Amino acid sequence: MPVTGDLATLIEPLKALANPVRFQVLQWLRDPEEHFPVDPAVTDPRAVGVCVSHIQAKTGLAQSTVSAYMAVLERAGLVRSTRVGKWTHYRRDEERIALLVEEFGREVGEARTGDLLSP
Repeated sequence: MPVTGDLATLIEPLKALANPVRFQVLQWLRDPEEHFPVDPAVTDPRAVGVCVSHIQAKTGLAQSTVSAYMAVLERAGLVRSTRVGKWTHYRRDEERIALLVEEFGREVGEARTGDLLSP
């Protein structure tokens, strides 16, 4: 069954989050000051984002792998990138994430306590 245009906007972010490392990075970016080294003299992690080199160091993966993962998250609309010199910084797109959560609730339906207990 082909995916309609309306559902495609939900499918891509879900595919992006199916990878545990990408999901973890998105969680870390929720509170960048807690998870990454922060130097306010260089950039504001909330406004500009976290340097890809810091994300790479935290994951322990190759730079090319992390860059590919971040590109997937960006295409899915979950993060935004900003170039600062030769470095790329990433931050969550909170507005887009909120819209996706809302849309997912509409399309899938919100779970009710009784639904969870039914066989």
